[in-house]
Amino acid sequence: KTRMEYLMRIVFILLAFVLHCKKTSSEDVTPPLVHNYYKETCPHAEEIIRRQVEIAVLKEPRMAASLLRLHFHDCFVMRGGPNWEVLLGRRDSLEASFSGANKFIPAPNSSLDTLIANFNQQGLDVGDLVALSGSHTMGQARCASFRQRAYDVDFFHEQYDRYKRYTTFRRILRSICPASGKDHRLAPLDLVTPAQFDNHYFHNLLQGKGLLGSDTVLISQDHEGVILKQVLAYASDEKLFFDSFVESMVKMSNINVLTGNQGEIRRNCRFVNT
Repeated sequence: KTRMEYLMRIVFILLAFVLHCKKTSSEDVTPPLVHNYYKETCPHAEEIIRRQVEIAVLKEPRMAASLLRLHFHDCFVMRGGPNWEVLLGRRDSLEASFSGANKFIPAPNSSLDTLIANFNQQGLDVGDLVALSGSHTMGQARCASFRQRAYDVDFFHEQYDRYKRYTTFRRILRSICPASGKDHRLAPLDLVTPAQFDNHYFHNLLQGKGLLGSDTVLISQDHEGVILKQVLAYASDEKLFFDSFVESMVKMSNINVLTGNQGEIRRNCRFVNT
């Protein structure tokens, strides 16, 4: 197994530890999500999880981006950037569905209208879309996700290259991602500070160097200029971005919270209880 797979396995083992600390009764009458959910059943759970995840991220920076997906499983940490208290006690669905879990995840070449519609379906607005897109300051994307960005001349010209100012960036992308094959080759979402959570993503957008098509459309298809103003604000004020990101993350963590008999605390996060 690769080092990344090994570290992810460690995180899921820790996650399983947390699940065993949770109350398993479907009659639980506590509020849907609360701080200090494990205070009585596992008083040291959060401290243990936080420490071990920090160690894993230090060993493999890519872990930080992967852990964004664990925000909904009571486990979250970032490499740099803001901090906040995560509301805990989220229930899992009674049905495990891979297609359902990925139903509203936008494709890497989504149009701005599609992105806005996807976010609206989850109760998130354009401001949340821009703030949460800032998470692309970390992590990597597969070649298959940005090949169009590198080779579709019309697409590239439409975005930023009409004066051929960004051919160097396109050349870098092509050196990583061939015109066909090698779909799993990786490129950092932020070429400048790929392992640091900062506001450099927004500088990239302003320079036409967003890796994914769904990044570049935030500006190129923003005909009213509302998003551009927000991008400019975040690029010039990192603290403003951090504050907005935290607010949107907390808002996102409260999407579709299950209560009562609607869900359960799984003994194994990959399977429904038997």
